[in-house]
Amino acid sequence: MNTGVVLSTLFQQIINGLSLGSVYALIAVGYSLVYSILLFSNFAHGGFLVVGGYVCYFLLTQQGFGIFVSALGALAVSGLVAVLTERLAYKPIRERTPVTLYLLIASMGVSIVIENIFVIVVGGRFRALPQDTFPTAIFDLGGGVTASAFDILSLIVAVVFLVGLQIFLSRTRWGLAIRAAACDLRTAGLMGVNVTLLIGIVFFVAGLLAGVGGIFLSVRYTLYPQLGNITTKAFIAAVIGGLGSLPGAVLGSLLLGLAEMLTAGFISSQMRDIVVFSLLVIMLLVRPAGFFGKQISDKI
Repeated sequence: MNTGVVLSTLFQQIINGLSLGSVYALIAVGYSLVYSILLFSNFAHGGFLVVGGYVCYFLLTQQGFGIFVSALGALAVSGLVAVLTERLAYKPIRERTPVTLYLLIASMGVSIVIENIFVIVVGGRFRALPQDTFPTAIFDLGGGVTASAFDILSLIVAVVFLVGLQIFLSRTRWGLAIRAAACDLRTAGLMGVNVTLLIGIVFFVAGLLAGVGGIFLSVRYTLYPQLGNITTKAFIAAVIGGLGSLPGAVLGSLLLGLAEMLTAGFISSQMRDIVVFSLLVIMLLVRPAGFFGKQISDKI
């Protein structure tokens, strides 16, 4: 392989990796948001992603709405399902015990329930969003490097949502309350913060972001009930960046996306998962708290 081909492949895989990593970032940030408040990893997050994908598909194909209305509906339903999950499954546990392990176990059960509901209701076959839903143009960047309009769109949308989240956390009253609760939820409640409403907002935002990721992943990999399993990689990205740290979740996701694409481009696509989980093991051995691992009082 000559130098020109190597550089062309490198730049191509970097573009692909940033696009994939940006979608991972939307999902990983949801993991970190919930962890920063309740100190447990919500493994039902993948279910919210599947909800977003299927609602968007249903509104597009069965109701005839455009992608903009369908996406808004999917995000709203994903957020509401996340809030409903917290109210029905997690809140009763929180009120009975402070042990977060029980929340973790419950989240695994919720994930399986959501997945099997879709298997029963819509079936297990693969579905594809209509081909004209997203732009399919390919841009030639020179030197054999190309960028698809879909990859560019996914990167832009991810940046917009992540910047919007940062503005919400830093400039709004409820954003300030979330940051305070990340320091100490009990103290925030004693200072007058409506903890129940705050947790509901956090889950709604996390579910909404998962819905965005679900739409883009449905286009990239097609839609099926087990699509939520891909959030395992987003969780790994959050761990690598530092659970509870939003910048860490973004950095970890981009690094993971790049690692996957570079592995596929230079070694083998079959090695992608091996590299991803190897990175997780190495990070846990070398720096268990992740790149941006902080004390609980400094999470956000």
